Amino acid sequence: MNYQDTINWMFQQLPMYQNKGKSAYKEDLSNTLKLSKHLSYPEKKFKSIHVAGTNGKGSTSHMLASVLQEAGYKVGLYTSPHLKDFRERIRINGKVISKQFVIGFIKRNKTFFEANQLSFFEMTVGMAFDYFAKQKVDIAIIEVGLGGRLDSTNIISPELAVITNIGFDHMQFLGDTLGKIAVEKAGIIKENIPVVIGETQEETKIVFKAKAKATNSTIHFADQLVNKALESDLKGSYQVHNIKTVIQSVKILRQTEFQISEAELKRGLLNVVSNTGLKGRWQILAEKPKIICDTAHNKEGLTYVMQQLQSEKYDMLHIVFGVVNDKDLDSIMPLLPDYAIYYFCKPNIKRGLDAKELQSIFESTGLIGKTYKSVKMAYKSAISNAKKEDLIYVGGSTFVVAEII
Repeated sequence: MNYQDTINWMFQQLPMYQNKGKSAYKEDLSNTLKLSKHLSYPEKKFKSIHVAGTNGKGSTSHMLASVLQEAGYKVGLYTSPHLKDFRERIRINGKVISKQFVIGFIKRNKTFFEANQLSFFEMTVGMAFDYFAKQKVDIAIIEVGLGGRLDSTNIISPELAVITNIGFDHMQFLGDTLGKIAVEKAGIIKENIPVVIGETQEETKIVFKAKAKATNSTIHFADQLVNKALESDLKGSYQVHNIKTVIQSVKILRQTEFQISEAELKRGLLNVVSNTGLKGRWQILAEKPKIICDTAHNKEGLTYVMQQLQSEKYDMLHIVFGVVNDKDLDSIMPLLPDYAIYYFCKPNIKRGLDAKELQSIFESTGLIGKTYKSVKMAYKSAISNAKKEDLIYVGGSTFVVAEII
């Protein structure tokens, strides 16, 4: 198989949450543990940092990777989902995994994958760990895919655990209260390993403190310990929380063998995009009209993004919007402005919500717009309709953003 054949097989052959939703969610780590043994335990051959949270874990992971790169370390970075190319999920010092490694990894292990019915996510985690081990990275930043306790990444024993925040997302898997969701995220807290919590929340603080006490782990609430955030090239007022989380994480890493100067910390935060290739976080695509995209897709994330939009100056606001079909629309519609012109579209995945259905739901609350057959058609229409003094915002789903970048 060539690279495209390999990727097609990975996407189509096995269940994947990104496309199928709940049917792809596994209830235990047995498959990942089998794969780890099959691959000779690659996750034990490199140091790591584990990052979980409802919002901000992607930005935080990229920031940490950038800082460590500036400090001279060889840094692996595992994140999900990707925007354009599968290989974005697995990087070393910002460079994506090679097509040949992807092809070879699947070819070598395909029989094992089929015999054990491994999911897309389990295979991908195994690929990342195998790649980082073979490339002898100094440290890898590992972003949790979903939850924490039962996530496929949760077989590592990291130098540090980071939990950015807790919000209502993926409730069909993780629970219907912040406390229940926090229990799942707290599953990455392990014996004698320090943990950084990005945002202090009364409903979840008690859960994290209890788990830290049970595992004899020191716990640090970044927003209470870091008074001032540094500048970053990742724009958006909401990034201040992630920056403080990174600053506190670096303080802890400095107590170990990692040497990171204040200058390297500052450079790392200022060069996240160029060092790691991160896209889709308050990304400005054009000026006159100004076009901004952001992957925020739940109540907590969109709250920050809509607040940021209010600080922008424009004559008319155009919003290109699409979501997946399990999205809690009741929680996000009140956040969206009723004076904007909406361009409803369906992201090009099985889980995408039909544009006409989205329009019907939105219009019942006074959010008015037209439907389009694709994200690109909606985007082109917004550009065509917008004047130089207007602003176009593209969002609602990672998958919508991916189609226009």
